[in-house]
Formats: sequence, structure tokens, C-alpha cells
Amino acid sequence: MNIATFLTLEALLFALLLFALRVLNYAVSTVRLVFIARGRRFLSSVLAFLEALIFALVIANVVNDLQNVVNLIAYCLGASVGNYVGMVLEARLFKTFNTVQVISPQHGEAIAKALRDNGFAVTETIGRGRDGEVTILRTAVMSRYIPRVMEIVRDVQPDAFIEVESATVYHGWMPGVPPYRPPRGKA
Repeated sequence: MNIATFLTLEALLFALLLFALRVLNYAVSTVRLVFIARGRRFLSSVLAFLEALIFALVIANVVNDLQNVVNLIAYCLGASVGNYVGMVLEARLFKTFNTVQVISPQHGEAIAKALRDNGFAVTETIGRGRDGEVTILRTAVMSRYIPRVMEIVRDVQPDAFIEVESATVYHGWMPGVPPYRPPRGKA
């Protein structure tokens, strides 16, 4: 097999097309999953059709010649980049929420204060753990603020038990979106 046969301008442009379609395929897939989670049946069905069409076109051209390493790499790289693009689109286009629950035997009040000082709403509950009384803190936040919440909690208690769950928010008080500060050491 001669690698030069795969490196013609036409072959490279075709590989670029496969790459772009695969990126689009994964991005559409991510958006479709958001619509499914939100109960948007019609929109998710339309996107499923588009996703299947793109996939069929791309996979037919890749499977047709598995010896074509350039097309195979374009296919795989497109999936990887498409996954990333889909996550970026989800973060920018949709407001998704998570519930963060923190369980602390000693520092619950300090963690709650630090979170509130940074603009997050917190509900405190007293519970009983294996070794006695614990403070259970719950806050609902936009998904993009999870790293900030984690940083605040870990600054107060590095070994705090933290649970993050997907949430659907209907009512209640949520503060204005606090200014995002990236974790220390990241620009």
C-alpha cells in the first residue's frame, strides 16, 4: 500500500469533509440528548433523523475502504472534536443545573458561609452519620459553576463529602449569577 495514494488534494479534502460531518454528527447528538432530558420529543426526533443521516453518510464512506488511514483518522478525530464541540454548545446554549450536596461533620457552617459569601444559595440540614451529627448542605447551581463551588468547599474542608447530581429547577430563590472565578492556577 502506497501512502502517497491517500495524500492527494482530493483525498485530503474528502477526509476533511468526513471530519467536519463527524464533528457535526456528535454536536447534534449532544444537543439531541439535552432535548430528550427536557422532554422536547419533536425536536429530539428531528435531530435524531439528522444525526442518523449524517452518520450513515460518513460511516458508509469510511467502512467502504478501511485501508484508507487518512479517512479513518479523520473519522475518529471528528468524533473526538465533535464530542468537545457538543459539550461547548451545551454549556453555552442551555442553562443546565446541578444540585451539590456537601456533608461535613465539623465545618458545615463555615462551608455554608463561604458559599453564601460567593453568591450561592445554601440550605442547611442537620443529619446523623455513622460517627454522629453532620451538616448537610444543598445548593442548586448552573452547571458551569460546579468547579467554583468545589473550590470553595475544598478551601474550607479539603476532604468534605461532595455529591453532584443533575437537577431540574422550577421554583425557589437563586441568586444572580455570581461572577465565575476559575480554579486557582487556571487562566
